[in-house]
Amino acid sequence: MQYNSWLYVVVFLSCTVLLYYACPLRQRWMILLAASTAFYVLASRQLILVLILSAAVIYWAALEIDRGESRYQQQKGLLSKEERKRLKENLAIHNRRVVAAACMASFGILFFLKYFNFMGSNLNLLFAGLRLPLTIPALHLMMPLGISFYTLSAISYLVDVSRGACPAQRNFAKLLLFLIFFPVITEGPISRYGQLGGQVAQGHRFDFRAFCFGIQLILWGLFKSVVLADRLAAVVGNIFTKHSDYSGSVVLVAVLLYTLQIYMDFSGGIDIARGSAELFGITLAQNFARPFFATSVNDFWRRWHISLGAWLRDYIFYPISLSHPFQLLSKKSRAHLNSYYAATIPALIALFAVWLGNGIWHGAAWKYICYGLYYYIIMAAGMLFEPLSVRLLALLHLRRESRGWHLWQMLRTFCFVNLGMLIFRADSLRTAWTMFLSMFTPYHGKSLLQVLSSQGLNSNQLEIVVWGAALVLMVSIFQERGVGIRTWVAARAIPIRWSIYIAVILAIIIVGAYGPGFGVVDFIYAQF
Repeated sequence: MQYNSWLYVVVFLSCTVLLYYACPLRQRWMILLAASTAFYVLASRQLILVLILSAAVIYWAALEIDRGESRYQQQKGLLSKEERKRLKENLAIHNRRVVAAACMASFGILFFLKYFNFMGSNLNLLFAGLRLPLTIPALHLMMPLGISFYTLSAISYLVDVSRGACPAQRNFAKLLLFLIFFPVITEGPISRYGQLGGQVAQGHRFDFRAFCFGIQLILWGLFKSVVLADRLAAVVGNIFTKHSDYSGSVVLVAVLLYTLQIYMDFSGGIDIARGSAELFGITLAQNFARPFFATSVNDFWRRWHISLGAWLRDYIFYPISLSHPFQLLSKKSRAHLNSYYAATIPALIALFAVWLGNGIWHGAAWKYICYGLYYYIIMAAGMLFEPLSVRLLALLHLRRESRGWHLWQMLRTFCFVNLGMLIFRADSLRTAWTMFLSMFTPYHGKSLLQVLSSQGLNSNQLEIVVWGAALVLMVSIFQERGVGIRTWVAARAIPIRWSIYIAVILAIIIVGAYGPGFGVVDFIYAQF
């Protein structure tokens, strides 16, 4: 059941909202659990057992950590200072072992289902190169819906419990609801228990303002998804599939259209998810903050898929960079390098793990690994050459605060991002390289507009895309300047407010990409 389908919006979500507010306050979380379970079973059927197994492992581990802490609190008043210290150290070792075992089990399930065949195929190539009579058979594996999302949420919950950042949830059903909550299970945002766990576990009273804001987000998400992203899916897919038939501006435009498509698809889906949660009085974490206004690749990833970047920062970068070996490395670096590079070199090593993890998380293919490392190389180069850049700008009398420099940074970042999207969308690294080179070869076939029209984007369709993208850009500009569009709309008089709502609804109904000539389009990030 897609978030952008009428079945979801008109039937499933509407019925869940009605049942939720018809139920007594204290039992309302049970309606969310029942709806989320039904949503998951409809999508993955018996594979829900895999999710329940993962949740059970995390549930047991968190309770084990909580029991150890309770025992320590009960005994510490009866012990001497040295005994308390020894008990605390033993408890810390025990907790690390519990966390490690649970993480290995959870990640083990993820890696087996998602990466077994990828690893097996690469090992088979290695065995063939070494002339070893070994073969790892390919297995017919099915991935549960949202396994990459709920696994990271589960691990963050367990680590936060071990750090004392949140209490262990003693009700397994409520922990399961946190992991399976239907607005986030398909494509995030990746939730933290401290932010979402308490919200879904308690009932919420009807809040008219929050309900209206939820409707706004759903409509806006449907507009971006149904009117824009789904309309671009066919032409992008056709050109990327038959990339050898094209070159020059056709390939360049296809890459630009894919960047537009994935942004409208992913951010639209997240808007629908956040809006759905707001109907129940639940606030989800923000996952996008106008990423194409970014002035650097670092800034882009602070604005794009925010929840993934924050997870990688908090659970990979900080643990590595603050570990004892890295503290020693930083100390030794200060003895041989200036203060800037002494801090930068250890950070670059930790960042490598972050961006390798980013690539692996996205999919079981070398192109995804290279996608992550592509951004790592750009960031590493920027950090290493930062002192030189400062001196060069001073020599040329260029101010970083100037509008021209700001626009140049945005344009440069946009180019980097589009090259990254080419790697992400192409069927393979070889295809990405071929398409990149073909951009610099003039295309001597039909005109660009004729090619786009032949692939499903005629002049009328293109006009809808241009006006729709312009509307999204205009809204983003206001938001970037600090204007709260949702608050502004909610504050208008009823005739104006409802005119806006009706205009968006009519746009979705009249020019939405569905019906004859359009196929069913799955959310891009749902596959991860």
